[in-house]
Amino acid sequence: MTVVAGHARYTYRLRVSSAARTALVAEWGRCRWVWNECVAKSRAVYLHNKASGKKQTCGPAELDRMLTAARKAIPWLGEGSSVVQQQVIRDFGRSRAKAHKDIKERLPLARRAGMPTHKKKREALPTLNYTRRGYRLKDGRLHLAGGIVVRVVWSRELPAEPSSVRVYQDSLGHWYGSFVVPAEVQPLPPTGRVLGVDWGVMQTATTTSDAHDLPHAEHGKKAQQKLTGYDRMMARRRPKKGQPASRGYREAQKLRAKAFKKVARRRADTGRKWAKKVVRDHDAVAVEDFRPKFLAKTTMARKAADAAIGATKAALISMGQKHGRDIRLVHPAHTTMDCAQCDARAKHRLPLGERTYTCTACGLVSPRDKNSACVILHRAGLNPAGVDGARPPGAQLQEAA
Repeated sequence: MTVVAGHARYTYRLRVSSAARTALVAEWGRCRWVWNECVAKSRAVYLHNKASGKKQTCGPAELDRMLTAARKAIPWLGEGSSVVQQQVIRDFGRSRAKAHKDIKERLPLARRAGMPTHKKKREALPTLNYTRRGYRLKDGRLHLAGGIVVRVVWSRELPAEPSSVRVYQDSLGHWYGSFVVPAEVQPLPPTGRVLGVDWGVMQTATTTSDAHDLPHAEHGKKAQQKLTGYDRMMARRRPKKGQPASRGYREAQKLRAKAFKKVARRRADTGRKWAKKVVRDHDAVAVEDFRPKFLAKTTMARKAADAAIGATKAALISMGQKHGRDIRLVHPAHTTMDCAQCDARAKHRLPLGERTYTCTACGLVSPRDKNSACVILHRAGLNPAGVDGARPPGAQLQEAA
């Protein structure tokens, strides 16, 4: 019996001809227009409701009617595929719903999803979403609605029939196709071990097992000298306001984007390898549900961004789902203040400079992040037997499997 664990994305490089590139950019221009119209209509309804006190709606049905009328009235818009334009409305609805949910739950500003805003021509990169009726695969090529045909570099076979595909362009000008397929669980043999994971900036991940700690790789710091050089090249060649960018400026901009892309790939590779090791060696993992977005406004912003905590956490969750492991997310509140041995809570928050946790109730002295990892493991309800330094009083001392 095949066990399905959600969906997975398989991304491939696309070889796009000049004619196909022109068609894709034109299609993106229409989709960008639809998105901006959705933003404008949503804001107009909000302002009208605020002024009149009435409750008008601006849901998918209203936006669909707006799109139908616009396609009839504007020939340029009607020339494009209705499939990708409908998907723009769906994406807009999900983005707005996420923002409203965060506001309703009164999340801090640092953790809220921003309300949808206009997409500018020179800033937003092309992204087109096609459902099954908007594309087909034939003879190794991807045929998109509107007669657009691109060649796919099949680096590996698709495990199943894809349900949708996303065609997008990155900052280097390369085109990719991301196919969504059902993900089958690939079970691993049981190990009888569990792990607690605490995120940080001194180390990207501190766990209850010393062998599975993830040190800060500092990929961005290692490439900083090269990135600074490209920034200076761009500053010297920056065009004056109202003038087009020179060839030298565009070349420097491309070199800078290429260096950033290399750093991002190194971070992703480090996170995936660590996640694979953790999932292979443990049946269950308790993970701090930490959202590092708020660190962007602190003095640790650069180091936190270089740690890539969000990408590493996503890789761990995805790897756990793929192999059928138990991944439990634990709220991070007070994990640095609680004692892993007696559950006593400190009266004051520990400053970031204090790296050793000392419990005033039982006298436990432990590294701050190690103590937090043990607290996370206990909160997840996992039996800490076999975990280094995570046995509370009264627990049976069992040898690790």
